[in-house]
Amino acid sequence: MAARHKQARDPRAHWPLLFVTLSVLFGALLFHGWVQNEVDGAKDKQDCTAPVPRAAADAGPVLSIQGDRVRSASMPAGTVALTYDGGPDPEWTPRLLALLKKHDAHATFFLSGAKAAEYPDLVHRIRAEGHEIGSNTYTGADLGTASTVRGAMEHHLTQSAFAGADGFRTSLLRMPMTTTVPTLCGAEWPAARSASEDDGYLLVAADRPGRKPAAGLVRQFSQTSLAYRETGQLLADPDARRFATVSEGLRDAKGGPALAAGPAMTPASQPQQWLGTALMRFQDLGRSFVAALGVILTAAAVLGLIRLFVLVVFARAHVKRLERYRPGSPWLREIRDPVTVLVPAYNEEAGIGGTLRSLLASTHRQLQIIVIDDGSSDRTVEIAHEYADRDPRVQVICQPNAGKAAALNHGLKYARCPYVVMVDSDTVFEADAIERLVQPLAHPAVGAVSGNTKVGNRRRFLGRWQHLEYVFGFNLDRRMFEVLECMTTVPGAIGAFRLDALMGVGGLSEDTLAEDTDLTMALWRAGWRVVYEETAIAWTEVPTSLRQLWRQRYRWCYGTLQAMWKHRRAVFEVGPAGRFGRRGLSYLFLFQVVLPLLAPVIDVFMLYSALFTDSPVKSMATWIGFLAVQIAVAAYALKLDGERRRTLWSLPFQLFVYRQLMYLVVIQSVVAFVGGSRLKWQRMHRSGTAAAAAKHIGAEADRRGLPVSR
Repeated sequence: MAARHKQARDPRAHWPLLFVTLSVLFGALLFHGWVQNEVDGAKDKQDCTAPVPRAAADAGPVLSIQGDRVRSASMPAGTVALTYDGGPDPEWTPRLLALLKKHDAHATFFLSGAKAAEYPDLVHRIRAEGHEIGSNTYTGADLGTASTVRGAMEHHLTQSAFAGADGFRTSLLRMPMTTTVPTLCGAEWPAARSASEDDGYLLVAADRPGRKPAAGLVRQFSQTSLAYRETGQLLADPDARRFATVSEGLRDAKGGPALAAGPAMTPASQPQQWLGTALMRFQDLGRSFVAALGVILTAAAVLGLIRLFVLVVFARAHVKRLERYRPGSPWLREIRDPVTVLVPAYNEEAGIGGTLRSLLASTHRQLQIIVIDDGSSDRTVEIAHEYADRDPRVQVICQPNAGKAAALNHGLKYARCPYVVMVDSDTVFEADAIERLVQPLAHPAVGAVSGNTKVGNRRRFLGRWQHLEYVFGFNLDRRMFEVLECMTTVPGAIGAFRLDALMGVGGLSEDTLAEDTDLTMALWRAGWRVVYEETAIAWTEVPTSLRQLWRQRYRWCYGTLQAMWKHRRAVFEVGPAGRFGRRGLSYLFLFQVVLPLLAPVIDVFMLYSALFTDSPVKSMATWIGFLAVQIAVAAYALKLDGERRRTLWSLPFQLFVYRQLMYLVVIQSVVAFVGGSRLKWQRMHRSGTAAAAAKHIGAEADRRGLPVSR
């Protein structure tokens, strides 16, 4: 159908923006995993396979390596160089600084670049109080087993972090997971030699245990409570006459001046500081992203499981509730009144014949069938007139192309019956569908009834996925909506209305592209109830290509957003309108807008977890467990709808393609809606598979012993 909405150019810039955003977030996740040694990192040092070279066997704790030549130095007698690895630590670094300040002692802090980027204020305080800073690499991963790329990044990123945190670079390095010089054995030695030879680092190890302060000492600590206690003991040792930084000790040490050609810390250039600041922000982004996603994933999983549980509970309640509206209920009269059927049509020559044949075969014989042609350019009108010539119950009226809502309003002017059924012109009704559909209208508070739409062309993957969506998604939702009295949509394919209810809300509005959703919401706000009749079955043709599906769902989603915004004040109203607003609109907003918008980010995090974390098995087990719950609920939904459960095998595949398409539709719709774009009605190409639907109807009717149009 065509509509009077003028179409603005669709917003396209958001797709590159989405791609860039997801790429940045995935990059931030990868970097966070790299920092945590989950990506290309070894958290434990492997056993040595060879000792350090003979030239280093008796070397002092401060080394410079150039090929096979090793130069070293030790602290002068009575000089103690206190060194602290890792950190800065938000708890123990300030305590250690206070202790050192109390004794007027200086130390050397070998900081992690990642921690320095996380706590730049502590880095600044360390320098401001006269201490020295060296590198303990960016993450503290074992460099002996790290890849060449990782080794280079560990050094370069640490310097960038220092430049961003406090505007300096350092020439001191302590290799992670090492203590004394002999621990630089095996694969660690080539990594140490490369750092000294290629990057100009002065390597600082620790003296062997048992060496006394009187002989000169480089003592190694971590930033912990134990380090705090032992530092206090050393500061009180009478043999320690001087507490100096490594650089200060080297100035007086034998061979020290040759090793320390200049100051250990030098100012970083302005570009280096800018790069360091960007690195800090990027690391903050990754850390914040992971923390936020932990909360989001937990909330989404809990909400998803609660939703599935609630759907099952209310579906069971609906089965009992429906008995009150079925024909033969002891306290409701059975409706035998004439019914007007409105069939809007625009270029529907492939399906209009099947629709009219099924309507004329209805067990509810008193029908006024009005076909409203909306300016078709094919044989739609000709085919409709052929049926009108054969059966006086069919009437054909024509109008210039104005849209589906306008066509239905035009048809309402000719309605002569108290009850109106609206039908899409690609829909094939089961023989008893109309009879069952109108029965709930016997209750004076019911203004509209939603029927049960089934997918006729379900032989291919896309059709099967939509079949599962109709049964597992739409129909379970409708059962819950009826029990909670907040039905959000009476579908255009099959819905029944009181004529006076339609007239009371002014007919169908042309304000939105989802005229059926808009009308349903208007009925609630006018005080009418809307229910679901699962036994009133109609078969419809669904899109057979991803492009057609995109266009259809884009219109549906965009129109639903329009209707939600139009009726947003229902949230604050009382009575049926308020119940609908607070329950129905909130449900739509949470599960059809918010969670789909978050879905791409969640998928990126799940991909990251499966590929790089320590527990990919746990991630996969969680995903499989959630899938199993979905399959169980889908099986129950298929059972309620009388459908075969063999279709369930395609559900896992749906999650890899169909789900992504649906959340992209939501993103496009939200962007278009917020941007104020106006969409035109995009009619789906029909292939005439209503005939295929008729075969399903025949099989179902034979099974249930009902008459059917062949």
